[in-house]
Amino acid sequence: MNAGKCFIDRLIDSGDLPRTTRITVDLYGSLSLTGKGHATDTAIIMGLAGNTPQDVNIDSIPAFIQEVARSSRLSVAGGAHVVDFPVADSILFHAETLARP
Repeated sequence: MNAGKCFIDRLIDSGDLPRTTRITVDLYGSLSLTGKGHATDTAIIMGLAGNTPQDVNIDSIPAFIQEVARSSRLSVAGGAHVVDFPVADSILFHAETLARP
């Protein structure tokens, strides 16, 4: 969740958020291998939406994730901007590879 929030904050700080139309997340190594079982994908989506572990409303997560999956759109930065986010194509689990430096 923190990584997703940090990424969005950097887009805001750089002024690039208004030009952002789609976000793709690539997970490698242990995050890829355990990601779905540990809800890494859900945490990333919630972070991109502007949440932190300290302030997220846990009860709202399932409905929010269902709406993202249904609409293929993600409201990021606390609702400041909307991007295309077809979940199956936007969070990629690279189980057999590690990121290249």
